[in-house]
Amino acid sequence: MGPAPSLRYVALGDSYTIGTSVGVADRWPNQLVACVPALELVANLGVNGYTSGDLIRDELPRLPALRPDFLTVLIGVNDVVQAVPEATYRANVALILDEIAGTVGAARSLVVTTPDYTATPAGADFGNPVRQSAAIRRSNAISTELAAARSIAVVDIFDLSLLAADDRSLVAGDGLHPSGAQYASWVERIIPSVQSMVGR
Repeated sequence: MGPAPSLRYVALGDSYTIGTSVGVADRWPNQLVACVPALELVANLGVNGYTSGDLIRDELPRLPALRPDFLTVLIGVNDVVQAVPEATYRANVALILDEIAGTVGAARSLVVTTPDYTATPAGADFGNPVRQSAAIRRSNAISTELAAARSIAVVDIFDLSLLAADDRSLVAGDGLHPSGAQYASWVERIIPSVQSMVGR
């Protein structure tokens, strides 16, 4: 008997998923598949600056053609930056989670929380840090609540992003996004959940 075929993995999200300001190999979805051979990354649909509404409009419609077996979603920071109403964000996340669970099943869907960009050198360029950090926490609470209601796993990396305030090696060259080293710490936390989900 040969090895089981790899699961087709599609990553959904924004700049944190596409890995703005880091090399392809340093993006967290790429680091994840390097550590979990059961997954094959067939598409990273993340786009810099995307909100939850953008993801619904542009990323979800691509899923049927990509035929994923496993999906991750990380979305919300641009909803905060663009002051999208929390009620709108809640409705959008509910739709996204229903769509991904309907596509691959809740047991093959994973939510990763949004990091706190206010811990970075350029963080203050995108709104009052105290207010923005609180808004990111609220958006994470919303996505976590909605995922739990659908039995979708959540990996919380928010606390890891705060370490960038004291360790600039965790920040990419643009002074705003995570470095490959920070993404590696995310992946270390994500791996156990993924391994239990893929059963390998």
